[in-house]
Amino acid sequence: MHVFAYNIFKVILTAMIIVVVSEIAKVNTILGAMIKSLPLISLLSICWLYIETGSLEKVASFSKSTFWFVLPTLPMFLIFPALLRYGLGCWLSLLYSIVLMLMCYGITLLLLRYFQVQL
Repeated sequence: MHVFAYNIFKVILTAMIIVVVSEIAKVNTILGAMIKSLPLISLLSICWLYIETGSLEKVASFSKSTFWFVLPTLPMFLIFPALLRYGLGCWLSLLYSIVLMLMCYGITLLLLRYFQVQL
């Protein structure tokens, strides 16, 4: 039961962060974006991983992999507002942005393999 309670705590804390950021963004989009851009979920994930495994090697590998996989998400944040301004609407713009992001993930994986970057 201890593990169940711990997992519930993790879910509630993570969900609370998302709710707080979305509520802040309703009032001030710039502040909401600044808070959201903080690696809060990554930092929490690192903490959970270390607490649960005690493995510095896993934490280091997770951190390094996170760095490489943040990069392919960045174009999404540029294309999404451009598509909105173009008039595609929120859901279609989001869909196209996600497809672009997935393509960037694929390219990133190919480049990491080509340059023999160990994750």
